[in-house]
Amino acid sequence: MHKVLSLFVFSLFSLALWATPSLAEEVVGKAHEWQLGFQPPATPVMEQLEWLHDNYLLYIITAVTIFVLGLLTVIVLKFNRRANPVPSKFTHNTMIEIVWTVIPVMILVAIAIPSLRIHYFMDRAEKPEMTLKVTGFQWYWGYEYPDQGGFTYESYRKEDKDLVKGDTRLLSTDKPVVVPVNTTVRLLITGSDVIHSWAIPSFGVKIDAVPGRLNETWFRVKRPGIYYGQCSELCGVGHGFMPIEVHAVEKDVFNAWVERAKTGDYKLAGLMNPQEPVSNESSPAKVEK
Repeated sequence: MHKVLSLFVFSLFSLALWATPSLAEEVVGKAHEWQLGFQPPATPVMEQLEWLHDNYLLYIITAVTIFVLGLLTVIVLKFNRRANPVPSKFTHNTMIEIVWTVIPVMILVAIAIPSLRIHYFMDRAEKPEMTLKVTGFQWYWGYEYPDQGGFTYESYRKEDKDLVKGDTRLLSTDKPVVVPVNTTVRLLITGSDVIHSWAIPSFGVKIDAVPGRLNETWFRVKRPGIYYGQCSELCGVGHGFMPIEVHAVEKDVFNAWVERAKTGDYKLAGLMNPQEPVSNESSPAKVEK
């Protein structure tokens, strides 16, 4: 009994240590093993999309599925050859035809109203506080900060040999995007060669990068952390190797990073925590797959 109690206490202590946030950035926007449902929403848009799906559409889908399954069950049991050897000969029923036309229309209208409301909400930011321009290339991303002096850089997927502790294979980049939290960011996106798509599930953002066209959307990250996405439009042989890595940081950290980025140094090391080493390239790699 004493051993069982000790093991129980040790398990609780280990769980508490595992759940305690560290001083380093927390990886928030990434899929996890055995995940069910969406990634945790990080923006107002994704919060509304999650509500529409989890608290609205799922109930409608479940009700329709149960109704159709029940209807099929009744048909199979009641109108098979053994239970109903002499079938009816009629071909039309006006009331049934009205019902099966009106009810689906009402369901579609009930879905369309909140869907359109969210669609217009996510379309364009009314009062953006900063602008981030994204350009899709084969097969990497280019970023520009027009409101911070117009500096630009390209972001490539980290090769396996370059991964360090805390990186995620196929998702980590050499120069991640950095944005401040609680700031409305207007996203302008275009393509330089073929159509790409800049998509981050936790943001509720998925917008095409079309050559010769400038598309616009917005996001406002509420929680600091690291968020991952990928190109979501088939764009050639390197399509699966165009990750997006976004670091959402506090505004003072972002301002310090901007001053550093203007000199050509795009690293966040040393800004998040004064005791943090400037580089962790010598750290043993513990790469998440």
